[in-house]
Amino acid sequence: MTLEPRRHHSIDRRRVLALVGALATSSTLAGCLADDDDGDGDGDDDDSDSDGNGDDSDSDNDGGDPAAADALAELARENRRFAFEFYDELAATEPGENLFCSPHSISVALAMTYAGARGDTAEQMADTLHYTLGDDLHETIEALAAELDTRSQTGGDDGDVAGDDDGDPFQLNAVNAVWGQAEYPFREAYLATLENHYGAGLREVDFVADPEGARETINEWVEAQTEDRIDELLPEGSITHLVRLVLTNAIYFRASWANQFDEAQTEDRPFTALDGSTADVPIMRQSESFPYAEVDGHQVIELPYVGDDVGMIVVLPAEGEFETLESSLDVDRFDDFTSELEPREGAIHLPTFEFDAGFALEEILSELGMPIPFDPNDADFSGIADVAETGENLFVHDVYHDASITVDEDGTEAAAATAVVIGDESAPADPFEMVVDRPFLFAIRDRPTDIVLFLGRVVDAGTAQ
Repeated sequence: MTLEPRRHHSIDRRRVLALVGALATSSTLAGCLADDDDGDGDGDDDDSDSDGNGDDSDSDNDGGDPAAADALAELARENRRFAFEFYDELAATEPGENLFCSPHSISVALAMTYAGARGDTAEQMADTLHYTLGDDLHETIEALAAELDTRSQTGGDDGDVAGDDDGDPFQLNAVNAVWGQAEYPFREAYLATLENHYGAGLREVDFVADPEGARETINEWVEAQTEDRIDELLPEGSITHLVRLVLTNAIYFRASWANQFDEAQTEDRPFTALDGSTADVPIMRQSESFPYAEVDGHQVIELPYVGDDVGMIVVLPAEGEFETLESSLDVDRFDDFTSELEPREGAIHLPTFEFDAGFALEEILSELGMPIPFDPNDADFSGIADVAETGENLFVHDVYHDASITVDEDGTEAAAATAVVIGDESAPADPFEMVVDRPFLFAIRDRPTDIVLFLGRVVDAGTAQ
């Protein structure tokens, strides 16, 4: 059986499966794709970004430039740090539910947002998202994206992508897009940052006149980039006439196991859920040599995909310790687990699973430490547009994230997308103040006909009480 392009029914699984998905994303997609950790929102970004030429020369640095290699390593580690902090907060909001997300996608989309942040807004975003590379962030993201592009280009001389005759080819595609209000005065330096380092040139839409049409256009793009797995990233009502900019990231991943499971060995076996209930589910089985470790009674395995550059880490907590381990899992403990992996002969029994997940992230990101970007009064995204010219104060309306995963005998198909919706609010950025404390005139009119029905004045409000 090969992976179907799209399966969309939900399967109840113990949250360890959610952890599998989160770990797979954070260690392979998010950890590798940790590019997101950029977004120089310190004001220097735009200057440094505008100097970039947008070519692939930066991506060559990781091979011969120790400083570039160190930057990539720092980017990946700090992304893992954000991944587990985000997952911990997400798990707390979704008790008892299967979870799956792409911290990488979230981080990249917010990095593009961060490039236009200034002041306290930029500081909160950097602290929360662990953007630590300063002016090198965007360039390092670009270099990492170029590196990840090679994962799907390791086929033979015939130009085929990595894979074999029995399985699906390896695909790892991450793309960005920028959707801006037509004729809006975006700063050229900001747009240059997005185009040079994220490959995301401005796509003009009309949020003001046709917000629903813009929403459909963006959703259709996401659906196409994720092979139809994410079909409505932006829900109804998420795009209004007040939106000025939407920043999107989409990831699609599809790969066969390096050692595929034999479907004939899959059989229904009982699976005990977190609440103690049991259900018979398809359990795959194979015996092979895998990177494996036992740490404090917890079992850890890595299942490599074709090409061996990407693998799924599965952590099975010791009996009765799932919640304790999940709540304590952070970048240091995760790195401890992976550092203990060594090739071992053994057997792995793993359920097939498949489910979708979707979240609005304003509350979670605010709890993690960045409420200011969502505050219409305090947010400072003056690096995106000239707010003095527009008379508007841009802020993040919300961040939408959807993810989908299928795991079976052949391999894994996963997709995720993130959209950061930025715009104004109904009140102007600099509201006027009118204090009526002296004589004034007033009129009452019929608005459709513009007939003045009443007309008057007040010259002494004291006698009019």
